[in-house]
Amino acid sequence: MLETILLIISILLIAVVLLQSNKANDGGQILTGGNDVLFQNLKERGFELFISRFTFFLGLAFFIISLILFLQ
Repeated sequence: MLETILLIISILLIAVVLLQSNKANDGGQILTGGNDVLFQNLKERGFELFISRFTFFLGLAFFIISLILFLQ
């Protein structure tokens, strides 16, 4: 039962991570260090906030179920 739930959560986690928007808007940030974006106040709103929180909860559920299965 837990293995099936873990499989479903892992598939959902992969899908949700792929749905997230790319935080690095400029590829040049790698070379410049992204100093211009470092102190900007960027807030997630709407769908981005939902996806971010949903990813966190799926990851937490994945960790807890994996730990339970490991300790059995």
